[in-house]
Amino acid sequence: MKFLLIQHVYENWMSESQNLIDKLLEQKSELTKEIIDQKIAEKKEKIGAGYLTDQGALFLIASDYGVTLTESSKTEISLKDLYAGAKEISLETRVLNLSPTKQFSRKDGSTFDLRTMTVYDSGSTASVKLWDEKASLPGIENLKPGDLIKIIKAYVKSDLDGSPTINIGSGSNIETVDTESQIPMIDKITKDISELQEGQKDLVISGTIDGIISGMQFTNSRGQPGTALRMRLKGKDGSAMRVVLWGKDESLIPNMISQSANVKLLGVRVKSGNQGLEIHGNEATIIEIEGGKEAEPIVARILSVVITETGKNMIIAVDNQKNIYNISDFSNSTSICVEGDVIECMPSKVYGNSITLDENSFVRKLDNDETIPSLSKIRTKISDVKADETYCIESIVLKVPERKEIQTKSGESISLSEMFVEDDSGQIWVKGWRNQGKIIDKCELGEIISITGLNAKLNNYGEGRIELFLTAHSKIIKKN
Repeated sequence: MKFLLIQHVYENWMSESQNLIDKLLEQKSELTKEIIDQKIAEKKEKIGAGYLTDQGALFLIASDYGVTLTESSKTEISLKDLYAGAKEISLETRVLNLSPTKQFSRKDGSTFDLRTMTVYDSGSTASVKLWDEKASLPGIENLKPGDLIKIIKAYVKSDLDGSPTINIGSGSNIETVDTESQIPMIDKITKDISELQEGQKDLVISGTIDGIISGMQFTNSRGQPGTALRMRLKGKDGSAMRVVLWGKDESLIPNMISQSANVKLLGVRVKSGNQGLEIHGNEATIIEIEGGKEAEPIVARILSVVITETGKNMIIAVDNQKNIYNISDFSNSTSICVEGDVIECMPSKVYGNSITLDENSFVRKLDNDETIPSLSKIRTKISDVKADETYCIESIVLKVPERKEIQTKSGESISLSEMFVEDDSGQIWVKGWRNQGKIIDKCELGEIISITGLNAKLNNYGEGRIELFLTAHSKIIKKN
């Protein structure tokens, strides 16, 4: 493959040289191809080895004859033809995303600036590194996804993963281009969640919010603190996928996002996780959310309340449209309420069906509203359960709960508890990870149980069956 790429560039170079020869022959009829070849050899011998190319010699020969040749551009190749070692390349491409500038230290204590950009053309993507002062090129901050640019006199090196990376150094430049192009715009390369496959990278994806968006703090392998933003997105076919955006936090997204809000992520990859395929991004990933809005009061009936070890109320509630909500009360403002109460709350954050209450929220108890269904009215028969939805069910335990230790790809051991239940319409597995599994462990064979706030998911092992998973908001009530 590398030989073919080198051959492609060589052929391109030879073509440019021939164009210069043709221009010189047009203006000087006394010259022939043989004479020019001889003079090229003489020029290179006179100048000395290592200083002059055939093209350079042609410019000097033309000058001897009083002819000015228009310098052709340096080697222009497409992204798919990039190879490590290429120099002074020029190419036209579009911007996918752009990271913030970061400063690094060398072993000698000196520092340097680095900024990365992802670009794409009609069939390929590539990473671009902008070094030192090039990280602050005039107009670089104004570049948007889809902008057409010209990269000039760049060089190509191999990245850590072996892929060719475009480098913008002291002799390189980037210019915006205001012309028509065959390179598609962002909308044309956007993929739906349902289209994704393992191993894809530098993607633009779209989906709708499916449940909670949450921030995460952690310490990396080097002992440095970090943040990440987690969410789930649903595709057009109803399938959902976990998303982790490393280096992002909740300050980058609106406080209020509707359940049907469309999310576009620019610059992500697909990899296999503990529970199937996952979407991963980094600090360069661009988040575009449609459906951000101002806070509005929510009126809902409390179906169940779980009190955490820290005293936080985790509530399952339903509104008059039978939308089920997960409410996380950090302010303890729902302590005045009990299961069955109708409340009005002004959330601090709403991400799909996930509501956050904190010191900036208010909650008040309302008179009973018959238009808002009770728990018995929204329970779903097992036969009606569909993947990627939230449910409340009532069933009987058919199999004694069993606890397993699941080994993840990272070597971590995670506990998983599961039980088999049924109602008069069918059977289904109910499962819980970690602390949620402890709730399942307390159930016994033959017990009739009511469970609130279950997430339905397709089995990860390609069996095509749907399973129900407990969340931090879920509650099991024993009926007998």
